[in-house]
Formats: sequence, structure tokens, C-alpha cells
Amino acid sequence: MMKQILFAGVIGLFLTLIGTPLLIKLLARKGYGQYIRDDGPREHASKRGTPTMGGIAFILATIAAYFLSKLITGYPPTYSGLLVLGLMAGMGLVGFLDDYIKIVKRRSLGLRAKAKMAGQLLGGIAFAVLSLQFADSRGNTPASTKLSFITDFGWTIGPVLFVVWALFMILAMSNGVNLTDGLDGLATGASVLVFGAYTFIGVWQFQESCANGETLTNPNACYEVRDPLDLAVVSAALMGACLGFLWWNTSPAKIFMGDTGSLALGGVLAGLAICSRTELLLAILGGLFVLITMSVVIQVGSFRLTGKRVFRMAPLQHHFELKGWSEVLVVVRFWIIQGICVIVGLGLFYAGWAADK
Repeated sequence: MMKQILFAGVIGLFLTLIGTPLLIKLLARKGYGQYIRDDGPREHASKRGTPTMGGIAFILATIAAYFLSKLITGYPPTYSGLLVLGLMAGMGLVGFLDDYIKIVKRRSLGLRAKAKMAGQLLGGIAFAVLSLQFADSRGNTPASTKLSFITDFGWTIGPVLFVVWALFMILAMSNGVNLTDGLDGLATGASVLVFGAYTFIGVWQFQESCANGETLTNPNACYEVRDPLDLAVVSAALMGACLGFLWWNTSPAKIFMGDTGSLALGGVLAGLAICSRTELLLAILGGLFVLITMSVVIQVGSFRLTGKRVFRMAPLQHHFELKGWSEVLVVVRFWIIQGICVIVGLGLFYAGWAADK
């Protein structure tokens, strides 16, 4: 069964390695280049015209890798896997429309805020509602109406509040990745690390699933997750696809993921957290996205309240650029921060299991 994970990762990597340059040529031929804001760091002016909407490459590669791994191994898709992939595709579609309008209108703003929010809400609500359906033989649905950290805890919040909570997570993560996607390879590399963590979490939850009964190494700390192994397959496909895309997206980037990619990545991260019952843990595993989002909140809040700015520029990565750090230096150090967040998150995940021994 673990072959699914290997095949998904390798196929995702292969497809973006060979597919991304083909997409670059297609986008360049059509003139679908990035519009650069005039108020950004001056060094970014040279990036004007770089092909964007590169998220198309890893979205399609992930979906293809998932289904090809199923075809090769003979295992059927699961509702959890399909819902998470559907959320990724839906959020990616919203981002694609946003990118397309930017390119056609030749401006830095695409979809109007209300239209963009409506698209995100529609995709998020559909995911949240459907994730409470399709119970398995143990009564587990892809999502749970209980809050979760390393597993479900506390009282049920009910389906209505769950939908609200799921929407908050999806919007927060999709916009968090979107804000992080300001430097070559930054959001892509950070996402690879989180997808690696969720591949491990999915495998661990599968091995320690309550459904395994007598084979459990720790019967007191089993996981009631509907399709943990399939979530690992999705994560591995994403990790491989993003790694292949990073080959072309790293500095100097030959292509940008655009909102097509950033909204899709944020959405799928939220989907993985919800379906693996690690909702609050995502704030640690994706700590870099949280940090960068908070820098924008602090900057806007400070300016509105005091008329002063805390950072030279927000999001946070641009603050360090304006302090004289090179783009590559900012990216690598932020990747290190993200790596530390993943290590801490996985440590907490394991500690929660070991504490119940």
C-alpha cells in the first residue's frame, strides 16, 4: 500500500520537471507575464513580464500523479483524497481567474475583492459540507465537527460552526500562502516542507489507526481518521509536484505560480489539516505563512491606529529586502524558519502519541 505514496511523489516530480518548461513557453508565447507593482522593492522591476499562472503545472501534475498512482497500484480513490484535491482545484480556479484578469487588463489587481471572496467562499462551503458526508464502516467522515490539534478534542461544535471554522482555515491559509509568494521559490519551498510533514503524518496515522485493532503499537493513542493513507498519497503527490516546479521557480524564477498556485496551495493545506484532524497543528507546521500574515496585520493595524509603520514594508520578506538582504538570503533563511516550524510541529505530533503510552 505504501507504493502509492512513492509512485505519487515520483510521478508528480517528473510531470512538473518536464511539464513546467512547456508551460513557460506557452505562457510566454501568449504574453501572459507578471505585472509588478511600482511600490515594491526596486529589484523586482526586472521580473516584469516573467510568465505567471505557473500553479497550473503543479495542480495538474498533482491530480495526474494521484490518479496514476491509483491506476498503477490498483487501489481506488477515497472520498477524503478527492475532496482535498477538489478544494485545491476550486481555489486554483479562483486564482486563475484573478491572474487572467491581471494579465488581460495589465494591472496588479485582478478579480474585485467581493468576487474573489465569493469564489473562495463557494469552494470552501462546498468542501466543508461534503466533508461531513460519506461515513465509512466505523462512522468516520472525512472531517469531524470537533476541533483538533494532534487529534480531535473537546465537544462537537456542530455542522454550522464547523463550516464557519473550515472557511476561516481555508481563507486564512490561502491568503497566507498568497502573501508569502513574493520572492522566487519562497512559497513553493515552504509548501514542500509542510507537504512532507503531512506525508509522514498520514503514514503514521494509518499505521496507528483505530481500525487496525490488534496490530496497534499503542492502543491508547490510535487515530480515528477516515483515509489517512490516501491523505499521505495526496501530500506526496503535492510534495513531488512542488519540488519539480521549484526547479523552475527558484531564483532567478523562470515562472511564477501566481494566485492560481498560491490559493490552491493554501486551500489544500487547510483541507489536509481538516481531514487529518490536525487543524490547530497547521498553525505550527505552516508557521512561516502565519508569521508573514501576522506581519501584514501588524503593519496595517499599527498604521491605522498610530499612523506609523512597524516594518519598512509588509509582507515581512520585503522588510528584510529593504534592509539590504539579498532575495536568495531572505528565501533561504525563511526556508530555515519553516523547517524549524515543521520539526516542532512533528515533535508535538509524536509527543501527543507517546504521552498516551
